[in-house]
Amino acid sequence: MTMIVFLLCLAAFVAIGLASVRKAQASKKDYYLASSNVRPAMAGLSAVATNNSGYMFIGVIGFTYATGLAAIWLMIGWILGDFLASLFIHRRLREVTESSGQVSFGAVVAKWSGQDFELWRKIAAVIAVLFLGAYAAAQIAAGGKALQGVLGWTPQTGALISAALILAYSAFGGIRASIWTDAAQSIVMVFAMSLLLAVAVVGRGGLDATYLEMAAIPGFLDLFPADLLFPGLLGMALFVVGWMFAGISVIGQPHVMVRFMALNEPSDMAAARGWYYGYFTLFYLLATGVGLMSRLYLPDLGALDPELALPTMAVELLPAALVGVILAGIFAATMSTADSLVLACSAAITSDLAGGRIQKAWMMKAVTAAVTIMALLFALSGSRSVFSLVILAWSTLACAFGPLMIVQALGRRLNQPMAIALMLGGVGIAFLWRVQGWHEQVYEGLPGILIPTIIGLAISHKAPARVASPAAQVEPAPAPSPAATPQT
Repeated sequence: MTMIVFLLCLAAFVAIGLASVRKAQASKKDYYLASSNVRPAMAGLSAVATNNSGYMFIGVIGFTYATGLAAIWLMIGWILGDFLASLFIHRRLREVTESSGQVSFGAVVAKWSGQDFELWRKIAAVIAVLFLGAYAAAQIAAGGKALQGVLGWTPQTGALISAALILAYSAFGGIRASIWTDAAQSIVMVFAMSLLLAVAVVGRGGLDATYLEMAAIPGFLDLFPADLLFPGLLGMALFVVGWMFAGISVIGQPHVMVRFMALNEPSDMAAARGWYYGYFTLFYLLATGVGLMSRLYLPDLGALDPELALPTMAVELLPAALVGVILAGIFAATMSTADSLVLACSAAITSDLAGGRIQKAWMMKAVTAAVTIMALLFALSGSRSVFSLVILAWSTLACAFGPLMIVQALGRRLNQPMAIALMLGGVGIAFLWRVQGWHEQVYEGLPGILIPTIIGLAISHKAPARVASPAAQVEPAPAPSPAATPQT
């Protein structure tokens, strides 16, 4: 029964994705931006489903299992940083997307101030392809871990299934297929997490009994982790600020930000943010709760792999049919992120590395298919922790794109050599921080974003009031008129 329910859910996701092909148009803008006709609810739900990846289902629950209640500070810091950055970045990004006529995230950032950072754009594309590809591989690996924990299959089998489904609709439907399936997947994700948390609490005798049982575990309900660099409030403040920069790092994630680039109108941004942060807060609380409960049901799992906590607990607590729903929820999380990562890689290759020479629909789809296969091969060859691999890719992309975006969003302007220096400097600082092991106390995105941003603001000058003429910046591919394009 588990297998039947799981396969039915997956078939529904694929059907939704393939149904979007009926609205597809043979243009680059439609394939990568859904002709910029995405409604706020769809953009917000798609962005949050993409953000809440296998990392949330697998990594965060494993982290909470090992850390205890103090893991809640990661959520607080992350969401707060994400929200603060959205207040001055997201709408401006949508406006520049429209005025520049570009379809890739890197191209929009390169033309933000009306300039054309061609060399910066190519270097950024290489970084994006490498780390988005690694990130996609981590999502595919997370799907494999889910099947291993629930069905006992090998991780390789799950990875193959995940990649095949991603390829089925991403290569053919483009970003519209990804957004449509994301919206459906977000519903399954929150239902699966809510169901498991409710059953877990009831199974321990209710909230009061659950609290007493957790309190009996030494240090499990402590708000301040014992291994902080500084004790007490100071150490916790540094921990939260560090993870605030993990939230700020969302602005450097092409696969998430493209959802906001595809919004119907810049004025829709407030509504899209409402959907995004409302769902994000709810889902993160549910994931943290399940992580805490998993410690009660699986006290010996830490000796194995904490990232298997969720699927293992589902098997122990739920009937077979509902286990299939949980498994589908995990797969939904991994696929909603992986397909977005694959498309972001494809956009970077066809628009930035190829210089806009790839315009035919079949060529864009072929590139998307090739990226999916490469991510699968990488997933099959490695055994790194999903949590570690995602954080590494996340911080690298954030430090590459974030400082320049912040500087430009604040109305400052840099020349191309300065922009390249900020990008490479941010990535270098983040890697050095991680190599030294300091990331275990303070997230490497804090110095990797903050230091280049401060330098960028110091060496930049005020940007002109107007962005360069759109006509001079549009890529050679003809874009359909918004009025003639059906809304997504």
